[in-house]
Amino acid sequence: MDSKLLVPELNEAEAMGAETARFEELLLQASKELQQAQTSRPESTQIQPQPGFCIKTKSSQGKVFINICHSPSIPPPADVTEDELLQMLEEDQAGFRIPMSLGEPHAELDAKGQGCTAYDIAVNSDFYRRMQNSEFLRELLITIAREGLEDKYSLQLDPEWRLLKNRAFLGSISQQNIRSQQRPRIQELGNLYTADSLRPKEGPERPHLNLWLEAPDLLLAEIDLPKLDGAVGLSLEIGENRLVMGDPQQLYHLDAYIPLRISSDESKAAFHRKRRQLMVAMPLLSVPS
Repeated sequence: MDSKLLVPELNEAEAMGAETARFEELLLQASKELQQAQTSRPESTQIQPQPGFCIKTKSSQGKVFINICHSPSIPPPADVTEDELLQMLEEDQAGFRIPMSLGEPHAELDAKGQGCTAYDIAVNSDFYRRMQNSEFLRELLITIAREGLEDKYSLQLDPEWRLLKNRAFLGSISQQNIRSQQRPRIQELGNLYTADSLRPKEGPERPHLNLWLEAPDLLLAEIDLPKLDGAVGLSLEIGENRLVMGDPQQLYHLDAYIPLRISSDESKAAFHRKRRQLMVAMPLLSVPS
């Protein structure tokens, strides 16, 4: 990753104006809230998910059962209609998330007494009740849950699955640890000044950028790149307060000012092929106080 980047010119800094000041205020406030939460509350809390339904699939190691559970302690996803969600998926947007807790694998015996592996996945209880009346939401949840397990545990699950009709779960559902307080989401950068705002409409597209504070000293970013299949040739430059990205096909260009001091040498990035996202972790040089 090339971390050499010039400081923004003075006229660009002046053009940022109130929007950058407003965004900086949001970042500082979120950091203070997160620091307060971390000192006043434990980092995680235990929940006991309630059983919902169970699906059967397989991996190269054998049969796999996924217990879909629910808990009111899991935050719900964004409240969008199915029509709005369908439109987002058709436009290949990656903005919709279903918060879920992925439990550890546990060895079990199936109905025939043969060994298998089971996983417990918990979602918000209200969302689970809504999903019961929607085959579309159920299919979407199972797809996202499968991908989450594959990413977390380096699995390759069979895309074919079967819903168990007379069994809500396999084995026993264990307690899970979840984050005590939801991380403060900052804002999407659609209204924040970027150098791309001054570019003509023709040319590379400015990708969707989402930022949040994962911890008081760690800023995370997701950059949606639905037109790319991988990170080959992708360029990323990170300065103390600037993030610039481009690709060899010139499909995308991002030049964003970030009003925090970033440790460019310690920053890391990875491309998520399934989501077609570039994910960037940026440690901060100084924590706002």
